[in-house]
Amino acid sequence: MDGKSPSPLLIVALSISAAIAIWGITDPQGLGSLAAAAVASQFDSRGWFIMLESSGLLFIAVFLVFSRFGNVRLGPDDAEPEFSTPAWIAMLFAAGMGVGLLFYGAAEPLTHFEQLRQSTGDPQAAGYALFVTYLNWGFHAWAIYGVVGLIVAYFAFRRGGTLLLSAPLMDAFGDARWTRALGWVFDLLSIVAIAVGLAGSLAMGVFQVQTGLAGLIGVESPGTLTIPVFVAMCVGFAIPLRRDLGDGMSKLSNAAMLIAIGLMVYLLILGPTSYLMNGIVSGFGRYVFNVLPAGFSTAEFFDRDVVDWFQGWTLNYMIWWLAWSPFVGIFIARISRGRTIREFLVGVIVAPTLFSILWFGVFGGLGFFDALRQEGALSAVNRENLDATTFALLERLPLDGLTRTVTVLAAFLFVVTSVVSAGFTLAMIGTGGDENPTPRIRTIWGAILAALGFAMVLVGDISLVRSVIALSAIAFVFIVPILVLCLFRSLRREARQ
Repeated sequence: MDGKSPSPLLIVALSISAAIAIWGITDPQGLGSLAAAAVASQFDSRGWFIMLESSGLLFIAVFLVFSRFGNVRLGPDDAEPEFSTPAWIAMLFAAGMGVGLLFYGAAEPLTHFEQLRQSTGDPQAAGYALFVTYLNWGFHAWAIYGVVGLIVAYFAFRRGGTLLLSAPLMDAFGDARWTRALGWVFDLLSIVAIAVGLAGSLAMGVFQVQTGLAGLIGVESPGTLTIPVFVAMCVGFAIPLRRDLGDGMSKLSNAAMLIAIGLMVYLLILGPTSYLMNGIVSGFGRYVFNVLPAGFSTAEFFDRDVVDWFQGWTLNYMIWWLAWSPFVGIFIARISRGRTIREFLVGVIVAPTLFSILWFGVFGGLGFFDALRQEGALSAVNRENLDATTFALLERLPLDGLTRTVTVLAAFLFVVTSVVSAGFTLAMIGTGGDENPTPRIRTIWGAILAALGFAMVLVGDISLVRSVIALSAIAFVFIVPILVLCLFRSLRREARQ
């Protein structure tokens, strides 16, 4: 583009992404059902490997933080970070999980609670439900993001490569025909995984915003707002996609995070504060002391209902984070030049995990308070419609009109920042690692993401959407270990020099 012929990688990637979008628009249920069947088969045969890999990446991150390699800077030895630490954390967090936290804040803990209370007492079920939620959203998720992002940043800024998944292969094993071919496949698969994964997040945002908006303006059928909400989101991300990364993405992600933090603090203060803090403290302790063994769980000796629950949530999340790892990894690598490996991993893994613990502790705790101390109306809402759980919770507290409005706004902003960062990342990959791809390329990818997102909206069932995302990431179960091997090979080579 802009005088240059489009690369074969860009042409193939755009074609595959467009084909998936067309399939989803013309036959959304067919796409969702096929993905669900394929993913179920993979989970039955390779679930153990997915959990082993997720836990292995966490151990690798811990090792790197405390090893001599932790002092290695992602760039020249005198490099300085491009963004302030607060802005950096806000951007990586908004890109990685923002929409999901708003969507699942109360819904997921309550869903686990309903499953677990069938085999244990209600108080124990609440504690275990919070633990499972922390397991799904905590250290393992951010270790996947962190290690992939570290690999990309190290080879791009320290070794002088590009912001592509092919760069580690070329550096660690040399510029050979097989490394070029395999690296090309890595880059192509990363584009498809990013595009499909982000499209699912976009659909999730549409579902939540339309539900919240319907409640605010008194529309009985939220589905009537689907098209207006979707169009508004497309307009919302089209503008910052054409602006400088620091000018557009940074400001939007900071605004979204400030709204989310304000909402969480408000609920903590106006809700049953002591009850929530007791749950957060005990939940944090339970998580920290049990997270490592739980990371190797596979639910192998339980009945089919428990296995399905485990695969549908924990296993699905681990593959979901792998699906997003090229996107979040490449994006946070782009904004992390100049930081040390230790600083990078601690910032990427610890800060978002602690925030997630507070977030689910507040939202999940309010759901448990209703289930255990009141009439349990939230659980009834959650069983009917996950999209509505957060808004039903807010309606039970003062100033619910204001809190529901800011929640809709935060969800909207998180979707916009996710699409902007994904469009930027896809444009970087498609242009061979250009750190500042042209607005034209970014806009083209924005249009593709919009089409894929619309296909996911038409699928309609959030569980099927999650299956489509998981299917796009199956290959990364095998790609990420190769990238880790490349990292250690090059780190040892650097240490000997």
